[in-house]
Amino acid sequence: MFHTIIILGNVGKDPELRYTPSGQGVTTFSVASNRQYNSNDGQQVKETIWFRITAWGKTAEVCNQYLHKGMRVFIEGRLRPDTNGSPRVFQRADGTNGSSYEVVATTVKFISPRTESEAPGGEEFESSPSTSEEDIPF
Repeated sequence: MFHTIIILGNVGKDPELRYTPSGQGVTTFSVASNRQYNSNDGQQVKETIWFRITAWGKTAEVCNQYLHKGMRVFIEGRLRPDTNGSPRVFQRADGTNGSSYEVVATTVKFISPRTESEAPGGEEFESSPSTSEEDIPF
């Protein structure tokens, strides 16, 4: 069996890099994907879906070094459910409920225009598929 998910969105917070006891790098960050459409009654609806992204190895280190809040990014990976088999549910500051999904990234492409301190735009990095999620130190 095989599944993949593709996300194009904006980085919601700066990446956080950690290392497993074996020395493998793992970076986590969030990505928001927005959608706008008109409902049946003609009202414009804005929808935002949040994804928690986990990248491993060299990809983790590059994401931590070059990605920043607000940058546009392309992620390809696989969904990883919470321990209950569903997305993580949370309550927003305004009291409404929301949910986020975890994606283990296999490919990360930087879409935002580059500056001299950033990696080249469109640069692609792939995670090592041999990494185990049990090695996550958090």
